[in-house]
Amino acid sequence: MAENNFLRKVQESFKKIVDENALNDKNIDVTCSILTAQQAIGNPEREDFPIQKGKEKMIQACFGSSYGQAFTDMPNTFSGKVKELTTMSLETNYERAVFISGINAVLKEMNIADRTIHCKDDGPKVCSMELAKMIEKEYGTPKIALFGLQPAMAEVLSKRFPLRIFDLDDDNIGQEKFGVIIENGMCEIADVEAWADLFLVTGSTVCNNSINDFLQLEKPVLFFGTTISGPAALFGLKRFCPQAI
Repeated sequence: MAENNFLRKVQESFKKIVDENALNDKNIDVTCSILTAQQAIGNPEREDFPIQKGKEKMIQACFGSSYGQAFTDMPNTFSGKVKELTTMSLETNYERAVFISGINAVLKEMNIADRTIHCKDDGPKVCSMELAKMIEKEYGTPKIALFGLQPAMAEVLSKRFPLRIFDLDDDNIGQEKFGVIIENGMCEIADVEAWADLFLVTGSTVCNNSINDFLQLEKPVLFFGTTISGPAALFGLKRFCPQAI
């Protein structure tokens, strides 16, 4: 497991914001709850999203009138003060998910982060079509390494671009999806970089602590999803999530 280098930087940056805005002194709770698949993504046309298969859960934090979310394989509830987020050890997927969903909510409330709530119903389908158009406009016809099997994206991209898909779910690895054999996400990133022109990476990597592997790449990296909304805003990471709110 990689070290928490990036997450530590996020935590330090967040702490400065909390201190500067005196949020430590305010009696405001950050509460996290676990959403059902329907609460998280509504009723999309397809039924093969990880959250629908029970592989992941989405936890949602509330701060003021704003919400932040994070996908995780280690969901649980949490209630505490903002200052607790600034001192979390971030050693487990649970702690990282609480931290990320919490800071997403706080930063949304402060108008630092945006699009922190996952799209629903036909949102993923529309997002995928917009993604393909954006990639063609900005990158031409790149060879894409997709890390994290987002099925709506994978289906659309597989029809337009050379595509390799990497995932951590043992049930997916080795299976063929949309004409592409799913590869193990625990791989030599340098070997993939030698092939790829563009990395399309799930923001959930910030919760499972694999994000450090992608931040040192020389090839373009585009993150997607609501999970990484706060960290992306703090550090200027390129993120695509047009249908989120």
